[in-house]
Amino acid sequence: MAQALNGKRIAFLATDGFEQIELTRPWDDIKAAGAEVVLIAPEAGEIQGFNHHDKADRFTVDMAVGDAKAADFDGLVLPGGAINPDALRMHKQAVAFVRDFFAQHKPVAAICHGPIMLIEADVLKGRKVTSWPSIQTDIKNAGGLWEDSEVVVDAGLTTSRKPDDLDAFCKKAIEEFCEGRHSGQTASAA
Repeated sequence: MAQALNGKRIAFLATDGFEQIELTRPWDDIKAAGAEVVLIAPEAGEIQGFNHHDKADRFTVDMAVGDAKAADFDGLVLPGGAINPDALRMHKQAVAFVRDFFAQHKPVAAICHGPIMLIEADVLKGRKVTSWPSIQTDIKNAGGLWEDSEVVVDAGLTTSRKPDDLDAFCKKAIEEFCEGRHSGQTASAA
């Protein structure tokens, strides 16, 4: 898959408190597959990565979410970390940005606590997903069909549980980004 994503532009949406490996590993793999990768956050500047509970590196934001449009990207990655999606879900423009990918039938990949943004965007009804186990009840309450698997793919939506699943997550996310739009990837799932 060396250049499978040539010509594609993939957004990564995060804020302070993201699990660093859940951003950097997909970033590197997707970039190595030929895609342009863009780090988007609520505001310009830098965001703080974490290695579990410990501060890690800071990353320069490429674009504020208020300036980003889903129409300008071919896919979206939502890293986890317990703090990151909980902060993002309070940002209306970030939630709208996520929802727009579903409305445009574009592939989305979320790992660990990242599916919190899918809950907030109200796009999980009838969708098969996985996540960090502590949010499975939230996913079920949002209408999602949660399963404990390394990776789950449902019509353009790729999800995984934790950093140990990154090999499978990155491989499937790249496959879904290669395939492009999916008719089953909608903002108003059944």
